[in-house]
Amino acid sequence: MSADEGVVPRISLKDFDARREEIKQQLVDAASEIGFFILTDHPIPLSHVDAAFENAKSFFDLPLEVKQKTPWNGKNMGHEFRSQIRPSTGYADPKESIQLGFGLGEDMTKSWPSEEDCPGFKTKAQAFMKETQSLSKKLLELLAEGAGLPADTLVKGSVCPEDSDKEDSMSTLRMLKYHSCEGQDLGPDYYRAGAHADFDILTLLFQKVGQDGLEVCAGKNITTNYGHGDKWTTLKIQEGDIVCNLGDQMKRWSDDKWKSTFHRVTCPRPGEYQGDRYSIGFFNQANKSANIQGPMKRYPPINGAEFIAQAMKRNYNAALEAAKLETYAISEETLEANKNHAVSGTGLDHLQSAATAVAV
Repeated sequence: MSADEGVVPRISLKDFDARREEIKQQLVDAASEIGFFILTDHPIPLSHVDAAFENAKSFFDLPLEVKQKTPWNGKNMGHEFRSQIRPSTGYADPKESIQLGFGLGEDMTKSWPSEEDCPGFKTKAQAFMKETQSLSKKLLELLAEGAGLPADTLVKGSVCPEDSDKEDSMSTLRMLKYHSCEGQDLGPDYYRAGAHADFDILTLLFQKVGQDGLEVCAGKNITTNYGHGDKWTTLKIQEGDIVCNLGDQMKRWSDDKWKSTFHRVTCPRPGEYQGDRYSIGFFNQANKSANIQGPMKRYPPINGAEFIAQAMKRNYNAALEAAKLETYAISEETLEANKNHAVSGTGLDHLQSAATAVAV
């Protein structure tokens, strides 16, 4: 089954203001059925996307020792090189990435490459982050309304005021480079990114046409841990497409009404494009202080920082321990209240939660 057959819907944002209610219903349908959708006719020009990829390449082309001046810091910022070990595979994804946030404090300041090492990188990246967040805000308003929340809930819960230091922000731009495997046949069960669900509210993913590999296992189709052996849908994008998916924070904020869907990146086989693969993801994540709780209060309260801390430990524990890094603190009250609830849907707990979710 392929995206062309309508499994992952294509949602046009043309005439957004006039079609607001129609678009909202399309988003709600996609959120309920699969958790993925493809945006078309959106306001981000293709030239800006192409420029963002060129900017990413300018960083990844630097010597490794230069890139490692801004190491991943345990709070989901900075550069990592083949350090993300997926619970679904047990080995590190063959890729590298740099994760960038809006905060003006020390954690984020240390995560930007210097102007000397990568001229213009920060200015260009920040401009693209703002542009992508502006589009995200429109979608977040519609999703909040569709989930039965006040329209401003997700925007206020993930976007800091412009005149603030934005230290409460946790939204992230992640630039990724999957390394070339030219001339190799690593088999059908080797992945550039193992099966996982995102742990944010909403992800906007930019990809380059011809650099395929993204596959989706629709939430309603999952019957095994991490979707192994289940039906996966290959996404083939067109020029200008933005692939979007809901994450674990949105699943929780909707009281399990909506899907946080497993996806993965396959490793190309001989005869397919096996060169470097680039992608850019913008992860709308709850602010550190935001209370993530749905209208029916199906789950106990947890704030954005505590949610990400538990997700980090579940998905990056090996990297955290190897580098002796600390992530955000989690209160004893939160740990006790959430002891029976999975915070990041990347394993069997996700499946059990979905199977026992009440209809809302």
